[in-house]
Amino acid sequence: MPTKAAEDFLAALADELAISDARYDQACRSYESLGDWLHRPESSVRQYDPQVYVQGSFRLGTAIRPSNDGEEYDVDSVCVLRDLDTGDLSQADLKASVGDEIKDYRSAKGIQKPVNEGNRCWVLTYADEAQFHMDIVPAIPNSAQRRILLEAGGFDTRWADSAIVITDRRLPNYEDVTDEWPTSNPKGYAEWFQERMGPIFEERRQILAETISASVEEIPIYRVRTPLQSAIMILNRHRDGMFEGRYDDRPISIIITTLAAHAYEGEAKVADALFAILSKMDNSIEDNGEIRIIRNPSDPLENFADKWPLYPEREDAFFEWLDQARQDFAHLAKQVERRQLVESVKPRIGVVASRAAERMNPPSSMLRPAAAAAGIGAAASGAPAFPNTRREPTSPKGFA
Repeated sequence: MPTKAAEDFLAALADELAISDARYDQACRSYESLGDWLHRPESSVRQYDPQVYVQGSFRLGTAIRPSNDGEEYDVDSVCVLRDLDTGDLSQADLKASVGDEIKDYRSAKGIQKPVNEGNRCWVLTYADEAQFHMDIVPAIPNSAQRRILLEAGGFDTRWADSAIVITDRRLPNYEDVTDEWPTSNPKGYAEWFQERMGPIFEERRQILAETISASVEEIPIYRVRTPLQSAIMILNRHRDGMFEGRYDDRPISIIITTLAAHAYEGEAKVADALFAILSKMDNSIEDNGEIRIIRNPSDPLENFADKWPLYPEREDAFFEWLDQARQDFAHLAKQVERRQLVESVKPRIGVVASRAAERMNPPSSMLRPAAAAAGIGAAASGAPAFPNTRREPTSPKGFA
């Protein structure tokens, strides 16, 4: 069993890593503003019914503060032209059409930094004081085709309606009109993730809605912080610290998030969730005898570990990180003094560990009203008994 001090420290660490509501609101205003721009009368893509929405950690409520003042927040978003399909244009055509509008938007809004092109997205970088940039992925719907393929494979089709295809300039057919596009489903993934948070999400969402006199439907995922979200935030920061200087090898966030969500079983406190996740995190990695598979729950045909065969060092890095995380947090669980708590994880967590120790057991006035009412930030309990990292993981029980 972890000490009471360790439980309090983990809850405080999650609070310290969390970004402010103002940052989330800033991200929302940014992609909503771009969406309005694309619907203006002069827009060259207005007739295709564009929709811009956030994806990734900002959508899931797992975004964390940058480790230093020089880093920027990375806001991932999608721009879907809903009245197009793959037979209408090439990936290059779609990328260029959306890119032209983003460049015009940048000029009209007086954004000084140029729009940069990524392999799959356009990068819109705001002023230095804003401290964030937005990655905008052009996309078109792909629900009908994806449903057919999922049904043929005997996979869950619950999230197929929100499936999309995206662009990737590294592909040989990038400039061809073809049905072979990269696939994605960020909306479906967010719905799956919300399900994995379980009843505790709905309970805390209801409390927050009552606190601010809003309807439950008006409260997005990122406004409610559950133990699952907090545990993922802590694990991602531990990963960042461990792989500082080894960025290309570090386990990607979508793998950590997916495996953590599979392992989570509704624990009500941060420590319970973290220790349960670490003990079972590799159980949902499939092994078909040739490759390891971490399925996208919203599209089981997609393997989040598809780069591991090409870059085996990344697979090794994942298990290296999981072993280290288990060791570090098992050691933390035994500590009772604040200095020992900090030192047990500071090599990977960084200075945020010291700040977390300073804010342990804050008065209720320091918590969000809804957080205090729902017990968010309270101590957790659980037994941090971690197995050795498995090299022969079992198949997952399911993706719901």
